[in-house]
Amino acid sequence: MTDKTSNQMWGGRFAAGPDAIMEAINASIGFDKRMAEQDIAGSRAHAAMLAATGIVKSSDAEAMREGLLTVLSEIEGGTFEFSTALEDIHMNVEARLKEIVGPAAGRLHTGRSRNDQVATDFRLWVRDQLDAAEKGLEALMQALLGQAEAGADWVMPGFTHLQTAQPVTWGHHMMAYVEMFGRDLSRVRDARKRMNESPLGAAALAGTSFPIDRHMTAEALGFDRPMANSLDAVSARDFALEFLSVASISAMHLSRFAEELVIWSSAQFRFVTLSDRFSTGSSIMPQKKNPDAAELIRAKIGRIFGANVALMMVMKGLPLAYSKDMQEDKEQVFDAADNWMLALAAMEGMVRDMTANRPSLEAAAASGFSTATDLADWLVRELDLPFRDAHHVTGALVAMAEGKDCDLPDLTLADMQSVHAGITQAVFDVLGVHNSVSSRTSYGGTAPVQVRAQVARWKEVLG
Repeated sequence: MTDKTSNQMWGGRFAAGPDAIMEAINASIGFDKRMAEQDIAGSRAHAAMLAATGIVKSSDAEAMREGLLTVLSEIEGGTFEFSTALEDIHMNVEARLKEIVGPAAGRLHTGRSRNDQVATDFRLWVRDQLDAAEKGLEALMQALLGQAEAGADWVMPGFTHLQTAQPVTWGHHMMAYVEMFGRDLSRVRDARKRMNESPLGAAALAGTSFPIDRHMTAEALGFDRPMANSLDAVSARDFALEFLSVASISAMHLSRFAEELVIWSSAQFRFVTLSDRFSTGSSIMPQKKNPDAAELIRAKIGRIFGANVALMMVMKGLPLAYSKDMQEDKEQVFDAADNWMLALAAMEGMVRDMTANRPSLEAAAASGFSTATDLADWLVRELDLPFRDAHHVTGALVAMAEGKDCDLPDLTLADMQSVHAGITQAVFDVLGVHNSVSSRTSYGGTAPVQVRAQVARWKEVLG
């Protein structure tokens, strides 16, 4: 079989036959170069430890540490030439280090393997993303607190099944998302704490016979401790899976809010106006102002969910310790992190800039028999009716109002007494939407006093 025929069989993309295909499928430098900063930090910590333990000469270690800084500056400056023939970020850095410092660079890999090296780099990278997510969530929550405080007593409809249910306050609705993103924040912090152990020094899978100090490198890299089992250290990717799980839950919350913003900004609702910075126009309809940022958040979330499933599938059948399958652990995590951070930043911007349309909110809150539950509660409190009986009376009054094409407060006292003779003029005190929300003073309720208390609590928590 000729080389030309072989190339056609393997695919026209590859000019050099099976060898080129193997290089392409084996190389990870196209994406793992994103971990250059973490790789160099790990190598500098490892070099310092090798000198401190007497494994290499201090002069060699110092030359390697300084040379690594040169490599980092070249990468950050865009002058570093990455090679797919060198497969990954580790070999690319080490090859360039050898050009800079000479044979001493060959001592850098003493007492470690690419297996523990990549595990360390990846943990450091994911840890950085968790730190970024923490800041992003805190900023979004602060923006929501600002909205909640401004509209603590603005009434709006609360929905179940996207049908008007009971009046709530704008501040209460904003605080619901503060609570959701607050749980995301706690998951981020919890995940960071759990994954903050160092694989460095686990070597290929069994540790090393060199007298290394894994506690020293762990401390230098900001880890709490070294991982206690070398097999686990190079095999584990649950820290990345937990990152994706946390990201997926947070992304789901972002998507739910994005969906509400799409609905609320429509001409049919007019609950909010999004700023021009987070909206676009139509190429053909001049009246349009599209909530594109919210829609794109809603769509990008699927990539985060997909990354979570993809990495689960990569890992589910792997025996210990390292398998090349695990090279596929990074691209989806990188993509998910990028989209999560972008979605957090976009949502924060939308929340800070959006304007709630108070008259539209209040008008909608008063429609759809939203105070029917208040009427039923009044019948229980004032007339001592069993709740099921009160529910029946209220349902009859709602049906009457529907027949008259009016809302409950528009019924006359005579209308109401025709359903239940015990109803008095005092019932109208609970039928207004402002009275309704003010009465919901139970802990966690929608009353403005409760909203302001929760805003104050979260301000103190976030600092």
